[in-house]
Amino acid sequence: MTTTATTAPANPDSTPVATQPIGYWSTVASKAVLQHIQSAMARLDITQPHWWVINHVSGADEGLTRDELRVRLGGFVDNGEEMVGRAADGLLARGWIAADATERLRLTDIGREAQGRIKELVDELRAEIHEGIPDEEYVIALSVLQRMIRNVEAKAAQA
Repeated sequence: MTTTATTAPANPDSTPVATQPIGYWSTVASKAVLQHIQSAMARLDITQPHWWVINHVSGADEGLTRDELRVRLGGFVDNGEEMVGRAADGLLARGWIAADATERLRLTDIGREAQGRIKELVDELRAEIHEGIPDEEYVIALSVLQRMIRNVEAKAAQA
């Protein structure tokens, strides 16, 4: 049976693993993991961009401007700059971050408390997603995916 990266195998379990399409499986994995994360975060009434903003603002001793946040986080999703702005607005409205006189955003005490709660959830989600997968296998899987990315980027640069 011949498959392509855009067509799912008729019965993936019957196709030898080495010949199964990476495009199909990477998409299925991405959708499953993101849906799991987003569903769990929604129960806390937050989104991944909220979490990203909280972490980046928290990690910046001098705070971050909205533009600095957009530059740092805008590449994570297709409409990242817009999502980052909306996430920052939402966190400002909740009082989890605050802007100082120079418009630098910093976590508030309430934001630090929320960060702790969300971090517990993120740790639980990581454990669920990584269940039964030793770190060595995880590292190999990511290394292979990164190598594939470099391979196709190199080919695209040659075109």
